[in-house]
Order: sequence, then C-alpha cells, then structure tokens
Amino acid sequence: DWNLYSRFEKHFIKLYNDEKQMHIQIFLDCSSSLSALDNKKEAALKVAASLGYLTIHNLDKLSINLIEGNTSRNINGIISGKEAFFQAVPSLETANFDGEADIENAIINCPTTGYNDGLTIIISDFLTDNNWKNAVDYLLYRHREVMLVHIMSIEELNPAYNGRMYLMDSESVDKLDEKNLKMRITKSEFEVYQMALNDFLEDIKSFCIGRQINYIFLKSEDQVEQALFEQLYERGAVK
Repeated sequence: DWNLYSRFEKHFIKLYNDEKQMHIQIFLDCSSSLSALDNKKEAALKVAASLGYLTIHNLDKLSINLIEGNTSRNINGIISGKEAFFQAVPSLETANFDGEADIENAIINCPTTGYNDGLTIIISDFLTDNNWKNAVDYLLYRHREVMLVHIMSIEELNPAYNGRMYLMDSESVDKLDEKNLKMRITKSEFEVYQMALNDFLEDIKSFCIGRQINYIFLKSEDQVEQALFEQLYERGAVK
C-alpha cells in the first residue's frame, strides 16, 4: 500500500527509543484462526508490513518471522534499507495460515532472538491453548522490549448467531474433532460468551500492564493502518 507508506514517511518512528541501530523482530501468528475470517489475515499482514516499514524508516534492522506450528520461519533474513524491505514484502504472501501456532516454542527456540538489542512485536489473535505468556517472559529475560498487537474480528467480539448451531473450530482436524460444538445458542449462552470474552481481554491487558509492555488492540474490520497509527501515537511510539 504505497499510500500507507507515504503517510508514514511524514512521521518519525521511535518504536525503540535508542540512538543505536536496533534489531526489531516481528513474529506473525499463522494459525488457522487468523485465516478463518479473511479480514483477520489481511489485517495481520498489513500490520506486519506497516510496522516493518516504520522500522526501516527509522534505519533500524528488521526481521519478520512467521509462526507456523511450533517453529518460526524467518523471511529474507535480516532486512536493512528500503530496497531490501520492498524486496522482502512479497514474501509475506508465502505465510501458510493453517493449523495451530505454538507462540511459546516458536519464539523461545528462535535462534536469532538477540539480547538487549531492540523490540519484539507479536501479532496474533491469542486464541490459543499454548502458553504464549512464557514467550513474553523469555523475551523480557533477554532484556528485549515487547509489544503485543492483538487482532480480533467483529464476528468474534459480537457474534450474531442464534438457534441450533454446529460450531466448528478453525483449528480442528475434522468434523469429529472434540474441539467442535453442537449446541443451541440462547441469550444465556451469549451472556456467558460475553463474560468469557471480557475475562480473556482483561487478562491480556492486565498481563501487559504488569509486565510494562505495549498492547495494541485492533478490530480487523477497521481501517487497520489508521487504527494502528493512532494507537502508536497515543503510546508515544510515533510523533
């Protein structure tokens, strides 16, 4: 999106407030839950590209890692300079949004995590059974700054279903997978769902506050670039 990049050109990015050249790492969750709704996948890719460009614009080094299963796949190595960045961007399209993404093991076992050399950004919907919080604590242990970018859809935040439904988990193996549910959706079920959703969101926010890390929440149906920039601006990441 060239219009997006030209807009960011007008602003100074300080994703990591240090005069030295830093290493900004982006980890993108490539699980099925991101691709179940096309706008979530598109939003996640736009966020990765946008934050990547801001990194390069600030003359920092960049690496983009796709979390596929329990490993992370680095695309185009360490990226430095705008020419290398624009050559690397098409590689984002190779992301295979399928199955589950083990954020914990993918990040902890990443060989290029680094130590006290910059910022790690995790882009995900965090709808996972694996303990991604351990990955954050590992990064903090290695004295890296951390930012979480949380993407969810309106359909997940306010589902519009009622009556008898067969709910198939986007990461289930087949229709017989125990993750799937066959149930009658009533007002009481909606209320329970909303309570669980609120607890889920508050837990992530509280975790980030307790660890003093930046937390960005985006709705995939929104104009992602504008919403992302506004929240970065509010947190003092750009000016």
